[in-house]
Amino acid sequence: MLKNRNSQILTHFTLLILVALLIYGCAAMQTPQGGPRDETPPKVLKMTPENLTTNFNAKKIIIEFDEYIKLNNEFKEFSISPELEKIPELRAKLRRLEITLPDTLEKNTTYTLNFGKSIVDLNEANELKNFSYAFSTGPTLDSLSISGNVTNALTGEAELETTVFILPLSRDSLFGKKRAPIFTLTDSSGNFKLNNLKKDTYKIYALKEKGGDRIYQQVSDEIGFLKEPFVLDKNIDSIRLSVFKELAPDFRITDRRLNADGSIFLSFNQRLKNPDLTVVFPAAVDQGKQFQFNKTKDSVNLWLNDLSFDSVKIAIKNEGKTLDTVKLTRSKRDTYNRVVNASDNLEGGALNPFKDLTLSFNLPIKSIDESKIVLLEDSIPRKFTLVKDSLDILKYHIKYKWRAKEDYILLLRENAINAIFDAKNKELTKKFTLGDANEYGTLTLSVEPIDTAKRYVLEIVNKDKNVIAAYPIARKTSVKLANYKQGVYYGRIVYDDNRNGIWDTGNVKEGIQPESIWYFTKELSIRANWDRNEIISIPATPPLPTPTVKEKPKVENRLPQNTDTGPSMGRRNN
Repeated sequence: MLKNRNSQILTHFTLLILVALLIYGCAAMQTPQGGPRDETPPKVLKMTPENLTTNFNAKKIIIEFDEYIKLNNEFKEFSISPELEKIPELRAKLRRLEITLPDTLEKNTTYTLNFGKSIVDLNEANELKNFSYAFSTGPTLDSLSISGNVTNALTGEAELETTVFILPLSRDSLFGKKRAPIFTLTDSSGNFKLNNLKKDTYKIYALKEKGGDRIYQQVSDEIGFLKEPFVLDKNIDSIRLSVFKELAPDFRITDRRLNADGSIFLSFNQRLKNPDLTVVFPAAVDQGKQFQFNKTKDSVNLWLNDLSFDSVKIAIKNEGKTLDTVKLTRSKRDTYNRVVNASDNLEGGALNPFKDLTLSFNLPIKSIDESKIVLLEDSIPRKFTLVKDSLDILKYHIKYKWRAKEDYILLLRENAINAIFDAKNKELTKKFTLGDANEYGTLTLSVEPIDTAKRYVLEIVNKDKNVIAAYPIARKTSVKLANYKQGVYYGRIVYDDNRNGIWDTGNVKEGIQPESIWYFTKELSIRANWDRNEIISIPATPPLPTPTVKEKPKVENRLPQNTDTGPSMGRRNN
């Protein structure tokens, strides 16, 4: 009897525990799932002492926020101006930021604390950008300001989150050596503003960097500047800066490698004008070498017939002068993977009806067995002509009278191609149709410079600002873009000050600005089966650019404005 009763008590006790665990599990707090991601940066609720306080004598500044915060890269992002020998101590505590100041503040001086992007919220690390705090140890605050805009010198687009900083002329020698304490970041429209500045003579710079340390690194960063210093004795609100990638002052090889197929790749930090390569050791290897520079002549692929060397030394030359030599080593046990592949100029499986079919091989070709190349039209073999490109050692063109609405197959049977190193191809098949000629159009531009004493370059670019074609302009010129795929294109004018036919960038040390670029206002859209005529009147002086906004571009302001667009005419092809 007692045993049964104890058993019942144990059963009831177990049930109570299970019920309690169930209730606890239901009531336990869990991390909310789903919902929109928090993208709002911390918001300042209170500052003690208040911002812009005069006769400041506090030892600590307390800033309260609406959410938990933390500090991110504060040693890089934070600065105080004027600089102090001992920097303030920053501590994040829940929703508060405490700044402890040193005892070395000067009398009657305005100090500005720039936090950059160092203050972020705890959960999502949303950045509070461009937050600053200013105070004066005297009865008045420095209240001058500088504002303006930063664009890209080549594209005309607004540069967002680009650092703009000023240096007193007396400290300009620190440029590129030490972080500037007086700085701000541009917004999504490329606009910036520096506040609480004192009367002085300054130099101003815009820095689009990768390192995030506010120190200009020529290898990786882009820079913009005003050549002449300026006296700040009143507010300035019209500063315009254009950032550019500066050419390296000294030639350097940036990459060198022996590829898996036995070819050698070299890249440089400069564009060369008339480059050449020589194998200086072993000298015998120089015989029979083949090489090809890219379009901008800042990289090269090199193929050597003899790879029996332990090491090879190559001289890079420009206009007959040796710039540098590079040494590469290999192991005699190295093996190479050599298979001939071919890319083509098809667009989505269609061939431009006004072009030849072009094949670009990955290795220089020694010989081709044309009996192993078959062109099928409607499943019927057709005769064609294979022509080697006169400039590109890797390209071949297949010439044939293509017919509309036909299906084509190009078959390269195995071992049809014999390349350097006796590399062969596996069977390759290209299936395509001939593009409809009605999907292509023609754009004719009448380019009319007002000042014919100057020289210009007309560049046609696509929506990504990649150059499609370029034409030197010295006088009134007609430019015809015949049989282009329908799409949106733009025209930009390079003011070719040194008359070398290309756009030249600037140089900070020499105070040289990049050559001016002016974007023609109208989109040069090419419509299918349509001939369009347009007049481009080049202003004698390039108008100041109206920057395009990267994040939320407005259609009517996508390009800098032009006061003279000229008439446009078009007609449909029949």
